[in-house]
Amino acid sequence: MSLETANTLHATTTQETVVAPPDARPVPFRGGGFKVRKYRLISPLVFVVLIGLWEIGSRTGFISSIALPAPSEAFRAFQDLVRTGMLWTHLEASLYRLSVGWIFGSALGVAVGLTIGLFSLARAGMLPIVSALFPIPKIALLPLFIVWFGIGEGSKVATILFGTFFPTVIATYGGVDNVDRNLIRMGQSFGLSWFSIVRKIIIPGALPAILSGFRISASIAIVLLVAAEMIGAQYGIGAYILMAGALFATDQLIAGVAMLSILGLTVSWLIGKAEQYFLNWRT
Repeated sequence: MSLETANTLHATTTQETVVAPPDARPVPFRGGGFKVRKYRLISPLVFVVLIGLWEIGSRTGFISSIALPAPSEAFRAFQDLVRTGMLWTHLEASLYRLSVGWIFGSALGVAVGLTIGLFSLARAGMLPIVSALFPIPKIALLPLFIVWFGIGEGSKVATILFGTFFPTVIATYGGVDNVDRNLIRMGQSFGLSWFSIVRKIIIPGALPAILSGFRISASIAIVLLVAAEMIGAQYGIGAYILMAGALFATDQLIAGVAMLSILGLTVSWLIGKAEQYFLNWRT
C-alpha cells in the first residue's frame, strides 16, 4: 500500500467516525464552572421567617419571655438607645477600637505573611514564632496588655491587633504558597523582574486567600472587642451587654447582640465588595 493510499484511507476513516447520525441532538454546554448564583431575596426572607417564628413563640408562651424576650421587646430597647443617644456613644467607642485594631493587625499580617512566603530566610526564622504564638487565646493576654498599655484604649486595641495579626499571616503566606508555580516560571521565561512577578502574579494569585483571611480575622476581632470591653470599658457594645446581663435586662442584652450581628454583617458585606472588585478576573 502506497503512502498516498494510506493517507486517503486514514482521512476517509476519520471522516466516517465524526459524522453524526441523523437523529443526533446537540449537547448543551455545561461548563459553568460551579458559578455562584445570586438569590437576593432568600437571605432577608430567612431572617424574616426566623424572627417571625421567634415572635410568635414568645407571644404564645411557647418561648419563655424571661429566658428569651420577644424581638419586639428587644426592638423597643434598641429604640430607647437611639432616643437617649447612647447608641452612638457605644457604637463610636466600639467602631474606633475595632477599626484601628483590625486595620493595623491586618496590614502587619499581610506584610509579615508576604515576607514569610517570599523569603526562605524569613520563613525559617519567623514561621516557628507564628506557629508558637497563634494557638494562645489572645484574651488571656489582656491583663498583660493592661500592664503594658494601661486600662485605656491601648490595651483593647492591642488585643484586637494581636488577635487579627496571626490568622492574616497564616492566610497570606498560605496564599503565596498556593500560587501556581507554572505561572511564576512563565514570568521568569519572559524576563519579568522579581518585583513584577510579585506584583502581577503572586499577589493577585494570593488575594483570594488573603481576603478569606480578612473574613476570619474580622470575626475574631469582633469577639475580642466584646471580651476586651467587658473587662475594662465604660462605653462600647461589650460594656453595654455586660451591664444588661448584670441587671438581668434580657431585652437590652438581645439588642446588644443584635448590634454585634449587624456589625458583623456590615463587615462581611464590605469584604464581599472588596472581593468583587479585586477578584473580578476570576469571572
